[in-house]
This record gives sequence, C-alpha cells and structure tokens, in this order.
Amino acid sequence: QVQLVESGGGLVQAGGSLRLSCGASRSSFSISTLGWYRQAPGKQREFVATIRSGGSTNYADSVKGRFTISRDNAKNTLYLQMNSLKPEDTAVYYCNLAVGFSTYWGQGTQVTVSS
Repeated sequence: QVQLVESGGGLVQAGGSLRLSCGASRSSFSISTLGWYRQAPGKQREFVATIRSGGSTNYADSVKGRFTISRDNAKNTLYLQMNSLKPEDTAVYYCNLAVGFSTYWGQGTQVTVSS
C-alpha cells in the first residue's frame, strides 16, 4: 500500500504563486511515474502534469509555461510550482503515483485563486 500526502495548497490572489508537495511512502518512488491532477467544482478530474522516472515531463496546455513539476527521489517527494495563477486554476489538486499495473492517489489539497 502506498500513502500519498499533499500539502501546500491555500488561498492566493491572481498572479500569485504556490508550491505543492506530495510525500510518498513507497520505496519504489524513484521508478514511478508521478503526476498532478485537479478537479474543479462540478467538473471532472483533469490532467495537469506528469514526470517520468527519467525526468521527462508533460503538461496540460492550460498550465504550460506557468507550472513546473519536479521530483526529489531522495526525499520521496513530488512538487508542483505554480506561478501566474489564475482564478480558473481553482481546484482540488491530487498527486498520483503509477508503477507497474498499480496507481495511487493522494487525498487532495485545495487551491483557491481569487480575482
């Protein structure tokens, strides 16, 4: 069983920044594909960014150039640096860990961007 714990969410004004963190309990963290997803009220959960074990990244078009995903394998921690935040970024942000045929989710952290 893997436990993922997100932190770093909060309330920020438009144009501001936040850094999300996700700590994982799994020893195979370094070989896992990690990702961030978000779910706004009344909407489906959507992809934000992923980072593979080799470090390659992929972003949703809506966050490209504003968000940066990174990982620290020594600390079993995933990050999402969010800059130039917009009200439409308001959502619950979830981290995801995928390894082999298994996938795991955190409990989510709320990000609210005021206009």
